[in-house]
Amino acid sequence: MTQVLEPETRETPPAQPTVTRRNRLTGGRVLHAYTWLVIAWLTLPVLIMILFGFNDTPGRYNQTWEGFTLKWYGRVFELDELTRALVTSLLVALATMLIAGALGTGIGYALGRYRFRGSGLLNLVMFAAISSPELVMGASLLTLFVSLGVGLGAVTITIAHVMFSISFVAVLVRARVLTLDRSIEEAAADLGANPWTTFWRITFPMILPAVGSGMMLAFALSIDDFVVTNFTAGTTTTFPLWIWGSTRVGLPPQVNVMGTLIFLAGVLIAVAASIRSRPRRRV
Repeated sequence: MTQVLEPETRETPPAQPTVTRRNRLTGGRVLHAYTWLVIAWLTLPVLIMILFGFNDTPGRYNQTWEGFTLKWYGRVFELDELTRALVTSLLVALATMLIAGALGTGIGYALGRYRFRGSGLLNLVMFAAISSPELVMGASLLTLFVSLGVGLGAVTITIAHVMFSISFVAVLVRARVLTLDRSIEEAAADLGANPWTTFWRITFPMILPAVGSGMMLAFALSIDDFVVTNFTAGTTTTFPLWIWGSTRVGLPPQVNVMGTLIFLAGVLIAVAASIRSRPRRRV
């Protein structure tokens, strides 16, 4: 007796509705449009600043467009008070970058590598310094300096900027240390390297991008800080303080030119860092 086998019938999956795909396309376009609107909104003040650096205004009231000129780039350092304020801000920011970079790197490395008594409290203090309002930090530092009888000036500004910049450097370095491969350091120790040599030859090059990012962030936070600086400056005038004081009588075009140069310097540093971080092609 023979049995006839019928061919198997495969069930075809139901076709995906085109509505889902259309919703995805529509949602993606809306998200892209929203992203570009946010980018345009954020860059609009910068573009206006750059534009009014070319304004052919006859005086300090650089508020209406009078015509195109390049003369302000040749006279950017014509105002002595503005130039001194910019130099002060650059020196304070440079000192803040170096001091906060060194101290923040040590704190971040210790928090990321070791577990010790008080590490949780130190973590809490780091994040509290980041999240606390600048008004509170500036007022507290002013009270501290006055109580100790310390004269306000460039030194107190630098101390204040280091105080709120250390946390940013430490957080970045700690995050990088937590992702390190300990086997590389152990291999260096097996080959006879002492802890100091292992740190400088192996560990530090691996955390160097985080250290550099933290130092640049400290520089950026310092050079444009106003609130904390206003509490701890005394008679010293920085670039943001000079701009705030001159708004009552009109901003000269040199302010826009200096702001444009600082912005372009930041863009060049970001582009150079991005190019350097790209993986190299193997030949």
